[in-house]
Amino acid sequence: MTAADIAFAQPGNPDRLRDYQQDTRMVFWALLVAILIHLLVAFLLAAFSGFFSPALPTPEKPVELTFMDLSPTSNSKNSAFIETDESKKAPEPKDKTFESNANSIGASELAAAGQMPLPSQTGKDQPLMDFENQQYSLDSKGAQAQQKPASQQKAAQPEPITAAEQFALLTQKSAAALDAAAATSQPQSAYRRQKQRTNIAGNITNHGISSVNALGTPLGRYQKIVADSIGSRWYTYVEQKRDLINIGTLRLSFVVDPSGRVKDLKVTENSSNEAFASVCVQSVLEAHLPPIPEEVVKSLPPEGLEVDGLGFIIFPNG
Repeated sequence: MTAADIAFAQPGNPDRLRDYQQDTRMVFWALLVAILIHLLVAFLLAAFSGFFSPALPTPEKPVELTFMDLSPTSNSKNSAFIETDESKKAPEPKDKTFESNANSIGASELAAAGQMPLPSQTGKDQPLMDFENQQYSLDSKGAQAQQKPASQQKAAQPEPITAAEQFALLTQKSAAALDAAAATSQPQSAYRRQKQRTNIAGNITNHGISSVNALGTPLGRYQKIVADSIGSRWYTYVEQKRDLINIGTLRLSFVVDPSGRVKDLKVTENSSNEAFASVCVQSVLEAHLPPIPEEVVKSLPPEGLEVDGLGFIIFPNG
């Protein structure tokens, strides 16, 4: 038997066994340390990648397909404003629920079906309150007086009168007649905002054409002037830029100071596009508003009339 064979057949060398065990322990600890290092690196990568990654973009607000409402929100110290057709004369209501540009007595076409101080009627479900259907019409310069031919003008001229007779004729005319003559000489505006009957369930029991209990006040009349002045320009600008604007809703807030100037104009909501925002802002800034009457100024804050949430809304066709 060779030396090599004898060495192989011997029961085991203690030194070599000890070295083998040390090597095994070193391999085990090396593997354990490697696993821990990999876990630590993976954790750090996950943490830092979440910290430095950009936030996901906020989804855009869906377009609101609603109608146009140009009624400004009244100051919180006064009753809510509602527009009234001035051609429908009405006495002062017993219940002064709303503030308006003219008096109105509440009436309902249908039986009371709700809790709000409104009439009940059928119409379109929308977040507005219109009692009738009406197409919009723009401002009119008023009909110009037709010039008569020179021959007719000469024939119609009265005989000359003395200064005393002229004074007597003027003093005989009543103030009401003079006011009526002045009113007829002023061109009348044909502006009307668009309306569409709203589906309403209210608690008014008086039967008649849909209306609310509203009191005509100086503040209500001035609010109507603000709405008409802005609205008439808005319709014109929308027609000019119809191909550029999208359907949607835009709301503005601003203050009309006692001199009639618009201040602190802000866009508070816009689900349309920038072209539509430009049209709405331009309509407000270019509105020629008269000074707020002194009796109205006394009931307002020092800043003036606060208009919050004035809505401009484009409806889809159909």
